[in-house]
Order: sequence, then C-alpha cells, then structure tokens
Amino acid sequence: MSDAVYRDPTAPTDARVQDLLSRMTLREKVGQLNQRMYGWDAYRRTPDGGFELTEALHAETDRFEGLGALYGLQRADAWSGVDHGSGPGAQDGAALAELVQRHVVARSRLGIPALFVEEVPHGLMALDGTVLPVNLAVGAGWDPGLYERAAAHAAAELRARGGHVALVSALDIVRDPRWGRTEECFGEDPYLAARLTEALVRGMQGPGTDFAPDKAPVVLKHFAGQGATVGGRNSAESELGWRELQEIHLPAARAGVRAGAAAVMAAYNEVDGLPCSGNRALLTGLLREEWGFDGLVMADGLAVDRLARITGDKVSAGALALNSGVDLSLWDEGFTHLEEAVERGLVKETDLDTAVARVLRLKFRLGLFEPQPVTAAAPAGGEQLSKEVARAAVTLLRNDGVLPIGGHVSRIAVLGPQAATTAHQLGDYTAPQRPGTGSSVLDALRGLAPPGLDIRHAPGCSLTGDDRSGIPAAIAHAAASDLAVLVLGGSSARTPGTEFDANGAALKAVSEMTCGEGVDLAGLRLGAAQYALLDAVVATGTPTAVVLVQGRPHVVPDTAPALLTAWYPGPWGGEAIAEVLLGLTEPAGRLPLSVPRSAAQLPVHYNHKDTEYGGYVDESAEPRYSFGHGMSYTSFAYGEPRLTGRTVEVDVTNTGRRYGRSVVQVYLRRLITPTWPRTLELCAFEGVGLAPGERRTVTLPLDGIHGTVEIRVAASAREALGARGQILTAPDDTPL
Repeated sequence: MSDAVYRDPTAPTDARVQDLLSRMTLREKVGQLNQRMYGWDAYRRTPDGGFELTEALHAETDRFEGLGALYGLQRADAWSGVDHGSGPGAQDGAALAELVQRHVVARSRLGIPALFVEEVPHGLMALDGTVLPVNLAVGAGWDPGLYERAAAHAAAELRARGGHVALVSALDIVRDPRWGRTEECFGEDPYLAARLTEALVRGMQGPGTDFAPDKAPVVLKHFAGQGATVGGRNSAESELGWRELQEIHLPAARAGVRAGAAAVMAAYNEVDGLPCSGNRALLTGLLREEWGFDGLVMADGLAVDRLARITGDKVSAGALALNSGVDLSLWDEGFTHLEEAVERGLVKETDLDTAVARVLRLKFRLGLFEPQPVTAAAPAGGEQLSKEVARAAVTLLRNDGVLPIGGHVSRIAVLGPQAATTAHQLGDYTAPQRPGTGSSVLDALRGLAPPGLDIRHAPGCSLTGDDRSGIPAAIAHAAASDLAVLVLGGSSARTPGTEFDANGAALKAVSEMTCGEGVDLAGLRLGAAQYALLDAVVATGTPTAVVLVQGRPHVVPDTAPALLTAWYPGPWGGEAIAEVLLGLTEPAGRLPLSVPRSAAQLPVHYNHKDTEYGGYVDESAEPRYSFGHGMSYTSFAYGEPRLTGRTVEVDVTNTGRRYGRSVVQVYLRRLITPTWPRTLELCAFEGVGLAPGERRTVTLPLDGIHGTVEIRVAASAREALGARGQILTAPDDTPL
C-alpha cells in the first residue's frame, strides 16, 4: 500500500481520511471509537527499571486490530496506584509512549496509531509534571495572557512525554460552591470563563489547523451545564431551562469553539431530562449545526453505559450516544458493541463513518502517521510560571492596617493546619510530588523574612475534626508575638486509603479531604477545630491575618482584621502568599465568585435575575464578599466612563503610595430586553498596573451587546450596583 493516499503526507487531510476510511473493516472502524483501557494497565516496570507491555494491552489491541485512543498512560495518583516507583517520569515517559505506539501500529493492519489522552487540569497530571494553581485561582487572576502562557507550557510538557490530547476543565460555571469540583471552574461568570477558555485554546493548540510538536489539541470539559447540579452534588440532576443554559453555561463553550478547540467532552448531567451524552439537540443541533463545530466529541467516563437506564441495554446505549453526536467513548462497554448496533439497524454505518473520520482527522492533524521527530526535552520555566499564576491569584479580602507586615513587627506566630504543608496546596487531579517540591507558607516566610524577624510555628489543629489539643501551644505563640498569621482552609489531597468510584471520583472522603470530585459538602464550614483555633488566637488580642488555602469559598467570620485567600495555589503557592504578606508583591487577585455568608443563602451569585425580592429575616441576602472584589495595598480612583462608539473609556488613577494593580470591570444592565434581565452582566475587563500618582486611560471594547443597556465601570460587582452608568443603544440584530 505504498501508493495509498493516506500514506502521502502531501495529500490533503480530508483525502487521506477518506482513503483510509474506505480501506477499513467495520470492526476496525469501531475500534477507532473506543477508549476502553486505563493507561496504567498497559505497562509494568521490569526488574531492570524499564517497561514491558501487559497482556491486557495485547488483548485490547487484538480486540479491534488496533487502538483508537488510550487514556492516562502517564497518569499517576492514588486512584491509579501509580507512583515514583512504578510509573513513568520525565526521563522515561516518552520512551514508554513510543513502546506502546509501536505495538499499536504493528497490531493494526493499516498501521493506524493511537491517540494518547491525558488529564491536564492544572498542568500535566503526570510524575514530574509542573503543577499549576487550580482553575479557580486562574479565575482570580483575571489575566488571560498569563494563563495562555501557562497553558502553552502544559501542552509542551504533554507532547514532550509522548502524549497527544489534553483533557482540561474549562466550561463548568460555579452556581453552588458546595460542589466538590468548584476548584475546577474559572468562577461564576460566563464572560470571565469565556475569555479564559479562549486563552486556554490559544495557548495549548496554537494557530492554524495542524499542531506544532509542542502544541496539543484540547478537549474542553464539560459540555454543558455540569456546574448547575441540584444541591451542589456531583453528577446530580440539573434544573436548567434553555435560556439559563444559553446565558450562563454555554458562552465559554461557544468561545472555545470559535477559538478552534479540537474537541469537547459531553458532561454527566442532563439537560431537560436527557443526559448530555445522549442529547442530540445539544451535541448535534446546537454544537454542530448551529455553531458549526467540526471537531471531536468525547463522552465522560462511563457516561455512555449510564444511558442503558433509558434505552434498556448497553448496545442501544452506545447507539444512542453515537446517534446523538458522541465520537469517542471513555471506558464504556456500549461503544464496543457498535458493530452489533449497525447490524441490528440501530446505527447507520455512514453515521459511524462520520465519527471515525473525526478521530482519524485529529490523528492526521497531529502528524501521527508520519515519522515522529525525536521527542523534545520538557520545557523549562514551569516553576516560574506556576509562581506567576499563584501570585496573580492571591486575593486580599479585608485589611484593617495589619498588612503588609511592617518593620515594627519583630515576632510572628505562623499557625494553623495549612501553614507548614504543601500537600494541601495542590488541588484534585494532581500526581504525587517528589519530596522537597514546593514551599509552604511557613518555609517561604522564613526564607523571605528580613533578618531579625523571629518566626514561631504551631499547627494548632487538623483541617478536619474537632481535636483541640494543639490549640494551647498555638495560643502561647500568638500571645507572645506582634502578629499572628493563621493559615486555614481545606484539601483535595487523595491518599491510598481513599475509596474510588469506577470513574475516579471519591466515594468516601478520607483523611483531611474536604474538596475535589465526589467530595461535596452540605455546608461551607471549615473543620470545627479550625474555628476554635481562630477564636482562640483572635482572643489573645494579637493582630491576626487569616490566610485561606481552599478549593471553594468557605465561611469564615469577620473576627480577624485581615483576610486573604489563595485558593489552591500549587506547590509554590506558599511563596506567593508569603510575598504578599511581607509586601514584596502587591495583592493582585480579584474574586471570580461571590463568597456567601452561609450555605443557607445559596444560591448566591451577582448576576441573578433583576427581580424585586427582599432579603431574609434572619440573615442578609447579600454575599459577604462580592464577585470582582479584591483589595490592594494602595488605592485607586475611577473617573466617569465615556462611551465612544463601541468602546468605553475610563481614567484610572493610583491615589496611594505604592505600586498596585486594579482590574477595571465593565458591567452592563439591560434596560429594554425581550426576556427578564439580570441585575448586572460582566462584559469587559482589563488589569492595569500603576505607579503612585500615575493616571491612565483604559479603553475597552463593547462587543456582543444588543438592545438598550446601561454601561457601568467599577472595581467589583457590588461597587457597580451603585456606580453611575452610561446609556448605550446597540442594533437589535447584534448577536449575544
């Protein structure tokens, strides 16, 4: 077959796809749509430290004379059981990928390679991969340019290890922070999520239709509405109307598709009673026919088999998913029976061919049919990028003159269960870290503090539980110090004792887990002992700065004069926090979501419908801290906004004595609209760094606006409620 068109790298991609497809048997076609194996079951370590392929991989490739895709070859964590003693690291990950690929191609009659699909939620989830701050921290940075650089680095690491496709959470919007996967969201706002999703696609995939050796096609998770499940419970039912879906949960996906995303992953939840993986109106009617998406749709893990509750068996479940628009399964049995589904008339072979063509097209775009270049070394600079993202995310919520730590402070008590650990800074979907990786808040303060600053430490308590035996030691240190830094929060760190579901979600939280997939909360409180520690330290009278390291907004009373949050800032997040505490770095983060006063208020988000409902009798209905809020060590003044065509201009002045960064936020309020409007909607933003006394005119475009609206410019959603607006009337036919 030396003259086969699909073997010719100069032939057009579509011609190569059609030529190869015409040569394939039905069995081979079905194999291309299956991603059955856990990648860590494909290999094992040999006594000499190398790798050998397993009987399980041989059986899987024999089943369909090849392999469509392989998930998680590089994955390492408590679920997979892979660690530094058994899994591939930076030095041998590419060699393992090459070993597996050689076997797949040799077993395929037509020499079709496999796609190697990896989790890249906040950096490559592999041994020695750079861990970045979680998405919620990225959202707090309000900096698409920085995130684009971080995403590009993650893609380069993936490709250097022989991986091809990156699974990245981007599309879920926080509507109930009790959900354990809140950390995987960019925040509660669709516009902010859309701009960051665009940055993700640009950074990972690069320009053009093909992929450079250091770029990777991205699978955007999860399509659509997964952040709206009832009660904040993972994979629970959702109560989504079509307009709510369009206004809140689809803009990020639409932005990602327009930016050229190679693939999306169908979510677990249902929309109007139909699970997303079996929802033709969503996957075909909207995504493909209305939006023009021509990429790949992947099902989430075992989601296709769940459709058997609707169809009656797994054969018809696979048929429903494929007919709805799913191209590639994940661990399901249903897609393994597609040959039978074709024979039974449940699936047309032409429709199956369409899905196979999408899988093959992605392989050709990656250049997998050509000799692969020598794998490049992993890119440098990952630690520095992780630190930059962490610095941008640290958000000062309250400060009564305590921060930054001044020269009058000679002794600091660094307290709390998060003060001396890096394990709980990392977030879910994180590979085991080598000893010594990263910096805790305590270590960073000791390393960065000026000479003569005495730093004492006591943990006080654990993240979970009510053991208060360590509190007296913490009180003693606090009482003898000029300042107490109390580091509290939660954890998504999984341990080998965690009980996992078949799709990797935690079935039962163990150790100190309070967040992550499968770890949902009924309330938003910290462990009981953490509140006791907070009360005891504040009662000493020592000025106290509370630091929250968390994956969701926890409820913390306003008893301490200073409060900042870092979300899960990654291994080096302790350094970013310490720099802000010491005033070496300005606090630059802004909240990507509203912080509730209690779980009883939920839902709490700034862009609710503009109805005239009242508050509660027993509690305020307003969030404790609003979307977009964040303080600085300096002060800013905003001038009156000026509308010029389809742009808005505003003068921003640093009126304080230090350099600082403000995030100019532009909100619209719809005045005349065919459906009930929301109170406010973010429609533009830009970060601006200013020296003391400096003034700058910031110009922001007003795109995608229609009808008559009022434009307001402010430093947070709460400030925008009282800001003076400017009226703008845009053509009615301008798209949303």
